[in-house]
Amino acid sequence: MRCLTGIVVLSIFVQPALGQSEVRPGPPVPNPVGAQKQQFLWNKLEDRIAQINRRLDGVLGVAIRDLTNGQEYVLHGDEVFPQASSIKIPILMELYRQSQENSKGSARLADLYTVRETDLVPDSDIMLGLTPGITQMTNRDLGTMMVAVSDNSATNVLIDRVGMENVNRTLDRLGLTKTHLRRKMMDLKAAQDGRENVSTPREMMLLLQALYRGKVLNKAMTEDFFKVLATHKESALLRGLPVGVRSANKPGALEGVRNDSGVILIQNRRFVFCIMATYLHDEGDGEKAITEITAASYSYFERLSRASIYGRVISPGIGGPGVR
Repeated sequence: MRCLTGIVVLSIFVQPALGQSEVRPGPPVPNPVGAQKQQFLWNKLEDRIAQINRRLDGVLGVAIRDLTNGQEYVLHGDEVFPQASSIKIPILMELYRQSQENSKGSARLADLYTVRETDLVPDSDIMLGLTPGITQMTNRDLGTMMVAVSDNSATNVLIDRVGMENVNRTLDRLGLTKTHLRRKMMDLKAAQDGRENVSTPREMMLLLQALYRGKVLNKAMTEDFFKVLATHKESALLRGLPVGVRSANKPGALEGVRNDSGVILIQNRRFVFCIMATYLHDEGDGEKAITEITAASYSYFERLSRASIYGRVISPGIGGPGVR
Protein backbone atom coordinates (compact mmCIF):
# COMPACT_ATOMS: atom_id res chain seq x y z
CA MET A 1 0.00 0.00 0.00
CA ARG A 2 1.39 3.40 -0.90
CA CYS A 3 1.72 5.87 1.96
CA LEU A 4 1.90 9.64 2.02
CA THR A 5 5.10 11.15 3.34
CA GLY A 6 4.99 11.16 7.15
CA ILE A 7 1.85 9.00 7.31
CA VAL A 8 1.82 5.49 8.67
CA VAL A 9 -0.79 2.81 8.07
CA LEU A 10 -2.79 2.21 11.24
CA SER A 11 -3.56 -1.24 12.58
CA ILE A 12 -7.20 -2.28 12.24
CA PHE A 13 -7.99 -5.06 14.69
CA VAL A 14 -10.35 -8.01 14.38
CA GLN A 15 -13.94 -7.02 15.04
CA PRO A 16 -15.41 -8.38 18.29
CA ALA A 17 -18.86 -9.93 18.31
CA LEU A 18 -21.71 -7.45 18.29
CA GLY A 19 -22.65 -6.40 21.80
CA GLN A 20 -19.31 -7.34 23.35
CA SER A 21 -16.75 -4.93 24.72
CA GLU A 22 -13.06 -5.46 24.18
CA VAL A 23 -10.13 -4.49 26.38
CA ARG A 24 -6.56 -4.43 25.15
CA PRO A 25 -3.96 -4.21 27.94
CA GLY A 26 -0.97 -1.97 27.49
CA PRO A 27 2.65 -2.74 28.35
CA PRO A 28 3.12 -4.14 31.87
CA VAL A 29 3.69 -1.66 34.67
CA PRO A 30 7.09 -2.27 36.32
CA ASN A 31 5.53 -2.84 39.75
CA PRO A 32 2.98 -5.71 39.55
CA VAL A 33 1.27 -4.64 42.78
CA GLY A 34 0.62 -1.18 41.34
CA ALA A 35 -0.55 -2.67 38.04
CA GLN A 36 -3.08 -4.88 39.83
CA LYS A 37 -4.53 -1.95 41.76
CA GLN A 38 -4.84 0.10 38.59
CA GLN A 39 -6.57 -2.83 36.90
CA PHE A 40 -9.13 -2.91 39.73
CA LEU A 41 -9.92 0.73 38.97
CA TRP A 42 -10.06 0.02 35.22
CA ASN A 43 -12.56 -2.80 35.84
CA LYS A 44 -14.79 -0.37 37.70
CA LEU A 45 -14.68 1.99 34.71
CA GLU A 46 -15.70 -0.89 32.43
CA ASP A 47 -18.58 -1.74 34.75
CA ARG A 48 -19.77 1.88 34.81
CA ILE A 49 -19.78 2.10 31.00
CA ALA A 50 -21.68 -1.20 30.83
CA GLN A 51 -24.33 0.18 33.19
CA ILE A 52 -24.78 3.30 31.05
CA ASN A 53 -24.97 1.18 27.90
CA ARG A 54 -27.69 -1.07 29.34
CA ARG A 55 -29.76 1.94 30.36
CA LEU A 56 -29.49 3.81 27.05
CA ASP A 57 -32.37 3.34 24.60
CA GLY A 58 -30.20 3.28 21.49
CA VAL A 59 -26.97 1.80 20.13
CA LEU A 60 -23.74 2.91 21.79
CA GLY A 61 -20.15 2.70 20.54
CA VAL A 62 -17.14 3.58 22.69
CA ALA A 63 -13.37 3.59 22.18
CA ILE A 64 -11.00 4.81 24.90
CA ARG A 65 -7.20 4.56 24.77
CA ASP A 66 -4.68 5.44 27.44
CA LEU A 67 -1.93 7.40 25.65
CA THR A 68 0.52 6.52 28.45
CA ASN A 69 0.45 2.71 28.28
CA GLY A 70 -1.80 1.90 25.31
CA GLN A 71 -4.53 0.17 27.30
CA GLU A 72 -7.89 0.52 25.59
CA TYR A 73 -11.57 -0.19 26.05
CA VAL A 74 -13.76 -0.76 23.00
CA LEU A 75 -17.52 -1.32 22.80
CA HIS A 76 -18.98 -1.95 19.31
CA GLY A 77 -15.69 -0.57 18.11
CA ASP A 78 -16.00 -1.69 14.48
CA GLU A 79 -19.64 -0.81 13.95
CA VAL A 80 -20.17 2.01 11.45
CA PHE A 81 -21.89 5.07 12.93
CA PRO A 82 -23.05 8.33 11.30
CA GLN A 83 -20.58 11.02 12.32
CA ALA A 84 -22.56 14.24 11.98
CA SER A 85 -20.09 17.08 12.66
CA SER A 86 -17.41 14.79 14.13
CA ILE A 87 -16.42 14.12 10.49
CA LYS A 88 -14.94 17.62 10.57
CA ILE A 89 -11.86 16.19 12.33
CA PRO A 90 -10.65 14.45 9.11
CA ILE A 91 -11.45 17.60 7.10
CA LEU A 92 -9.29 19.69 9.44
CA MET A 93 -6.55 17.06 9.25
CA GLU A 94 -6.52 17.20 5.44
CA LEU A 95 -6.22 20.99 5.49
CA TYR A 96 -3.14 20.74 7.71
CA ARG A 97 -1.67 17.87 5.70
CA GLN A 98 -1.95 19.78 2.43
CA SER A 99 -0.57 22.95 3.99
CA GLN A 100 2.42 20.97 5.25
CA GLU A 101 2.93 19.30 1.87
CA ASN A 102 2.82 22.74 0.22
CA SER A 103 2.67 21.32 -3.29
CA LYS A 104 1.02 22.86 -6.35
CA GLY A 105 -2.74 22.92 -5.94
CA SER A 106 -2.64 22.21 -2.19
CA ALA A 107 -4.74 24.22 0.21
CA ARG A 108 -2.71 26.24 2.68
CA LEU A 109 -3.60 27.55 6.13
CA ALA A 110 -2.85 31.14 5.12
CA ASP A 111 -4.78 31.09 1.83
CA LEU A 112 -7.41 33.83 1.75
CA TYR A 113 -11.11 33.28 1.13
CA THR A 114 -13.69 35.98 0.39
CA VAL A 115 -17.20 35.18 1.60
CA ARG A 116 -19.65 34.38 -1.22
CA GLU A 117 -23.41 34.33 -0.80
CA THR A 118 -23.62 31.09 -2.81
CA ASP A 119 -21.49 29.34 -0.16
CA LEU A 120 -23.89 30.07 2.70
CA VAL A 121 -26.02 27.24 4.10
CA PRO A 122 -28.31 26.98 7.17
CA ASP A 123 -26.89 26.36 10.66
CA SER A 124 -23.88 28.58 10.03
CA ASP A 125 -23.53 30.56 13.24
CA ILE A 126 -20.91 33.03 12.00
CA MET A 127 -20.75 32.90 8.20
CA LEU A 128 -24.41 33.94 7.80
CA GLY A 129 -23.59 37.17 9.62
CA LEU A 130 -20.62 38.11 7.44
CA THR A 131 -20.68 40.38 4.40
CA PRO A 132 -20.51 38.53 1.05
CA GLY A 133 -18.00 39.95 -1.37
CA ILE A 134 -16.17 41.92 1.31
CA THR A 135 -15.28 39.81 4.35
CA GLN A 136 -12.03 37.89 3.99
CA MET A 137 -10.49 35.18 6.17
CA THR A 138 -7.84 32.49 5.94
CA ASN A 139 -8.37 28.74 5.61
CA ARG A 140 -7.19 28.44 9.21
CA ASP A 141 -9.93 30.89 10.24
CA LEU A 142 -12.45 28.71 8.43
CA GLY A 143 -11.10 25.67 10.28
CA THR A 144 -11.46 27.43 13.62
CA MET A 145 -15.07 28.34 12.82
CA MET A 146 -15.74 24.77 11.70
CA VAL A 147 -14.49 23.43 15.04
CA ALA A 148 -15.58 26.08 17.54
CA VAL A 149 -19.16 26.69 16.39
CA SER A 150 -19.46 23.87 13.84
CA ASP A 151 -20.15 26.43 11.11
CA ASN A 152 -21.50 24.44 8.15
CA SER A 153 -20.77 27.09 5.50
CA ALA A 154 -17.13 27.26 6.61
CA THR A 155 -17.00 23.47 6.50
CA ASN A 156 -18.37 23.28 2.96
CA VAL A 157 -15.88 25.88 1.73
CA LEU A 158 -13.04 23.84 3.21
CA ILE A 159 -14.37 20.65 1.61
CA ASP A 160 -14.23 22.43 -1.77
CA ARG A 161 -10.74 23.75 -1.04
CA VAL A 162 -9.11 20.52 0.14
CA GLY A 163 -11.24 18.18 -2.01
CA MET A 164 -13.59 15.51 -0.70
CA GLU A 165 -11.70 12.84 -2.65
CA ASN A 166 -8.42 13.94 -1.01
CA VAL A 167 -9.88 13.57 2.48
CA ASN A 168 -10.97 10.03 1.66
CA ARG A 169 -7.69 9.18 -0.06
CA THR A 170 -5.74 10.20 3.04
CA LEU A 171 -8.05 8.15 5.27
CA ASP A 172 -7.59 5.13 3.00
CA ARG A 173 -3.82 5.47 3.08
CA LEU A 174 -3.99 5.58 6.87
CA GLY A 175 -5.81 2.25 6.76
CA LEU A 176 -9.09 3.77 7.96
CA THR A 177 -11.28 1.97 5.46
CA LYS A 178 -14.62 2.54 7.22
CA THR A 179 -14.27 6.30 7.67
CA HIS A 180 -15.70 8.27 4.73
CA LEU A 181 -16.63 11.85 3.90
CA ARG A 182 -19.50 11.36 1.44
CA ARG A 183 -21.43 14.60 1.43
CA LYS A 184 -21.28 18.28 2.32
CA MET A 185 -23.05 19.68 5.35
CA MET A 186 -26.81 20.19 5.00
CA ASP A 187 -26.98 18.09 1.83
CA LEU A 188 -30.21 16.36 2.79
CA LYS A 189 -30.68 14.78 -0.63
CA ALA A 190 -27.33 13.01 -0.32
CA ALA A 191 -28.23 11.85 3.18
CA GLN A 192 -31.60 10.53 1.97
CA ASP A 193 -29.74 8.64 -0.77
CA GLY A 194 -27.60 6.94 1.90
CA ARG A 195 -24.45 8.99 1.35
CA GLU A 196 -23.80 9.56 5.03
CA ASN A 197 -20.51 10.66 6.61
CA VAL A 198 -19.40 7.69 8.68
CA SER A 199 -16.70 6.18 10.88
CA THR A 200 -16.29 3.67 13.70
CA PRO A 201 -15.26 4.25 17.32
CA ARG A 202 -12.03 2.32 16.77
CA GLU A 203 -11.06 4.14 13.57
CA MET A 204 -11.69 7.57 15.04
CA MET A 205 -9.61 6.55 18.06
CA LEU A 206 -6.77 5.37 15.80
CA LEU A 207 -6.94 8.57 13.76
CA LEU A 208 -6.70 10.81 16.83
CA GLN A 209 -3.89 8.73 18.29
CA ALA A 210 -1.91 8.93 15.02
CA LEU A 211 -2.40 12.70 14.93
CA TYR A 212 -1.41 13.10 18.59
CA ARG A 213 1.70 10.94 18.13
CA GLY A 214 2.84 13.06 15.18
CA LYS A 215 2.43 10.24 12.66
CA VAL A 216 0.45 12.39 10.21
CA LEU A 217 1.82 15.92 10.63
CA ASN A 218 5.15 17.39 11.69
CA LYS A 219 5.60 18.78 15.19
CA ALA A 220 4.62 22.38 14.43
CA MET A 221 1.56 21.36 12.40
CA THR A 222 0.52 18.82 15.04
CA GLU A 223 0.68 21.44 17.78
CA ASP A 224 -1.38 23.94 15.79
CA PHE A 225 -3.89 21.28 14.71
CA PHE A 226 -4.62 20.42 18.33
CA LYS A 227 -4.67 24.09 19.30
CA VAL A 228 -7.52 24.63 16.83
CA LEU A 229 -9.29 21.38 17.77
CA ALA A 230 -9.13 22.44 21.44
CA THR A 231 -10.93 25.72 20.73
CA HIS A 232 -13.68 25.99 23.35
CA LYS A 233 -17.09 24.78 22.21
CA GLU A 234 -20.40 23.53 23.53
CA SER A 235 -20.09 19.80 24.03
CA ALA A 236 -21.63 16.97 26.08
CA LEU A 237 -18.08 15.68 26.51
CA LEU A 238 -16.92 18.94 28.09
CA ARG A 239 -19.87 18.86 30.48
CA GLY A 240 -18.33 15.70 31.93
CA LEU A 241 -15.04 17.45 32.72
CA PRO A 242 -14.21 19.89 35.53
CA VAL A 243 -13.90 23.54 34.57
CA GLY A 244 -10.42 24.23 33.24
CA VAL A 245 -9.69 20.75 31.89
CA ARG A 246 -8.98 21.04 28.16
CA SER A 247 -10.13 18.69 25.45
CA ALA A 248 -9.32 18.71 21.73
CA ASN A 249 -12.62 17.30 20.52
CA LYS A 250 -15.43 17.68 18.00
CA PRO A 251 -19.03 16.77 18.84
CA GLY A 252 -21.66 15.84 16.28
CA ALA A 253 -25.45 15.84 16.34
CA LEU A 254 -28.18 14.66 13.99
CA GLU A 255 -31.72 13.48 14.62
CA GLY A 256 -31.33 10.24 16.56
CA VAL A 257 -27.52 10.64 16.67
CA ARG A 258 -25.04 12.07 19.18
CA ASN A 259 -21.22 11.78 18.95
CA ASP A 260 -18.09 13.24 20.49
CA SER A 261 -14.47 12.35 19.75
CA GLY A 262 -11.23 13.88 20.96
CA VAL A 263 -8.14 13.79 23.12
CA ILE A 264 -8.62 14.71 26.79
CA LEU A 265 -5.61 16.81 27.74
CA ILE A 266 -5.05 15.80 31.36
CA GLN A 267 -1.53 16.57 32.53
CA ASN A 268 0.52 13.36 32.82
CA ARG A 269 -2.29 11.00 31.67
CA ARG A 270 -3.88 12.01 28.38
CA PHE A 271 -6.34 9.73 26.67
CA VAL A 272 -8.32 9.39 23.45
CA PHE A 273 -12.08 9.33 23.93
CA CYS A 274 -14.53 8.46 21.14
CA ILE A 275 -18.21 7.85 21.78
CA MET A 276 -21.01 7.43 19.26
CA ALA A 277 -24.71 6.86 19.78
CA THR A 278 -27.36 6.20 17.15
CA TYR A 279 -30.96 4.96 16.92
CA LEU A 280 -31.58 7.14 19.96
CA HIS A 281 -35.13 7.30 21.25
CA ASP A 282 -34.17 10.53 23.03
CA GLU A 283 -31.15 12.59 21.89
CA GLY A 284 -30.93 14.07 25.38
CA ASP A 285 -30.27 10.60 26.77
CA GLY A 286 -27.46 10.21 24.24
CA GLU A 287 -25.85 13.44 25.42
CA LYS A 288 -26.27 12.34 29.03
CA ALA A 289 -24.50 9.06 28.25
CA ILE A 290 -21.58 10.95 26.68
CA THR A 291 -21.31 13.23 29.72
CA GLU A 292 -21.48 10.36 32.20
CA ILE A 293 -18.91 8.21 30.41
CA THR A 294 -16.62 11.23 30.08
CA ALA A 295 -16.91 11.91 33.82
CA ALA A 296 -16.21 8.27 34.71
CA SER A 297 -13.20 8.14 32.36
CA TYR A 298 -11.82 11.41 33.68
CA SER A 299 -12.14 10.16 37.27
CA TYR A 300 -10.01 7.13 36.39
CA PHE A 301 -7.30 8.90 34.41
CA GLU A 302 -7.09 11.92 36.71
CA ARG A 303 -6.39 9.68 39.72
CA LEU A 304 -3.65 7.87 37.83
CA SER A 305 -2.16 11.21 36.80
CA ARG A 306 -1.67 12.28 40.43
CA ALA A 307 -0.93 9.03 42.25
CA SER A 308 2.05 6.74 42.69
CA ILE A 309 1.82 3.11 41.58
CA TYR A 310 0.49 2.39 45.08
CA GLY A 311 -2.25 5.02 44.83
CA ARG A 312 -0.64 7.52 47.19
CA VAL A 313 -1.27 11.17 46.29
CA ILE A 314 0.96 13.97 47.53
CA SER A 315 -0.54 17.32 46.65
CA PRO A 316 1.74 20.36 46.19
CA GLY A 317 2.35 22.23 49.46
CA ILE A 318 1.13 19.38 51.64
CA GLY A 319 3.37 18.37 54.57
CA GLY A 320 4.10 18.94 58.25
CA PRO A 321 2.95 17.17 61.41
CA GLY A 322 -0.50 16.33 60.03
CA VAL A 323 0.95 14.04 57.37
CA ARG A 324 2.11 10.59 58.49
